[in-house]
Amino acid sequence: MKEFSVPMALVDYLPVIFFLLGTNLIARDLKHAMSKVTYILFRAGSLLVFVAGALKATYKLLYALKVGELVWMSNQFFANQAFGFLLAGIGITLAVIKPRKDATYAIIPTMGLVGIMVVGLGAMDASLAFLASKLRKRSALICFIVSFFLCLCMGYLSTKDFDKAFMNWMAQGINVVGQLLLYVGARILHEAGLKDY
Repeated sequence: MKEFSVPMALVDYLPVIFFLLGTNLIARDLKHAMSKVTYILFRAGSLLVFVAGALKATYKLLYALKVGELVWMSNQFFANQAFGFLLAGIGITLAVIKPRKDATYAIIPTMGLVGIMVVGLGAMDASLAFLASKLRKRSALICFIVSFFLCLCMGYLSTKDFDKAFMNWMAQGINVVGQLLLYVGARILHEAGLKDY
């Protein structure tokens, strides 16, 4: 029996909101340095991650409210988040490495979902850490590094029994802090003039 409560489900929306705020800020600030392709990749990937998280949180909320168990809302999460992080990571990495250049991309087989997520998220956070270093914002650099490792913890926890309330609360706490740090890092870069980078 799943142990989802309404407060737990509502807390699950926090990292989703922080992620959306952080990636929107980054996209606005770096739009000038991105080609149409890299901008679309970053925005589409970020949106896919956001939608995946929002649907998963909504699944928990509906279950906690005893409305029903819409399993597809939960089942879509891992694949959509993995491909979303991959797209966002490719987009921002190409923008930082080769601004205003178009490229083509390949999709990796399903078995590599964990690897895809780690690579995409790693590329995104490494690129943001690089920008933080260039802008001499050590606090933002630390935010992105810690956020990355907290997201890796989430990957590990995803192999555990998420039907238990304790595991959900632990994962929620880690996820909230991880995405909050992404947002805080993005805010620091924004205030440091990322749009003029």
